Amino acid sequence: MQKLYHISLSSTEDELLFRSDADLARGFNYLAIAILEMDARLLADGFLTTHLHCLALTDSPKELITRVRYSLARYFNAMYARRGMWGERNPFILEVDGFHHTLAALNYVNRQALHHGLSPTPFGYRHSSANAFFRKQLGKMERIPLLPTNQRYKYLPSRSSLPEQYRMDESGLLLREEILETAHVESLYGTPRNYIYQMNKIGDEKGLQAQKEEASSSPLITLELIEQGTPENDISGLLRNESGKLNPNRILDLELCALIDDVFVPRLSSRIENPSIYQIPYARRVDLFDHIRKTLWAERKKFATEDQLKRCLCLGYRP
Repeated sequence: MQKLYHISLSSTEDELLFRSDADLARGFNYLAIAILEMDARLLADGFLTTHLHCLALTDSPKELITRVRYSLARYFNAMYARRGMWGERNPFILEVDGFHHTLAALNYVNRQALHHGLSPTPFGYRHSSANAFFRKQLGKMERIPLLPTNQRYKYLPSRSSLPEQYRMDESGLLLREEILETAHVESLYGTPRNYIYQMNKIGDEKGLQAQKEEASSSPLITLELIEQGTPENDISGLLRNESGKLNPNRILDLELCALIDDVFVPRLSSRIENPSIYQIPYARRVDLFDHIRKTLWAERKKFATEDQLKRCLCLGYRP
């Protein structure tokens, strides 16, 4: 019997799950393939550089995330000349039961970009399900350039089979609205106006009280519970980000990784074709720490936190 689960997989210490937009797109594609192959149903998802979240109806949540991790590990290790386990060994799996508990979980997964300071609203971030719901009512039915069907295999796990009705945009990302259970999720929110309200409200005391009054076997769904065990889980900081006031001088992980991978790595490994940060000796990666921080501020007036530099330089990885 299928039940609803919140599933979260995080990176190991001082490393990332995804280093680029292309990696994040692969993350969703590989999750989508696992969902389809297991006859599961996906309600919401959020992919960040350090972790991923999804809400899925399935009878085997552990098998679902194991399939995703295995496929993505093969991709990531081949892409970056890396070896070893990818992601944490034990993902966080939580059964979610009850209308108000489910709504709270949906809100937290869809609002990942807001809570982590990646966008001033949940709708400004590409790698989550926030833009997949009420698309017609919210004016998001723009025509998207599509990738030819015979090119889709380049962005999918090897030996996977994808029915032709599922389309992919020209960047290689499957269209979320065709994978997600959009009609079911929209029925839970009720109206587009309520959805917009839920995505932009600050605090949720009313929702928390509704959960307390609900007959449910689930624990109270809170931001602290959803982010349990994930990197960057400073709850006070995540809640401050709900205001949508982002620091323009803060560099994001994807920007920092692009700088490292496209500028610094080629300089340090000029004899290697398509070099990777993982091919740079550990001592040289450590040396880059202060150099990059100084360069960022001097040349771009951007700052990176110590944790950002450590994970973008993969200082938790030693082959």
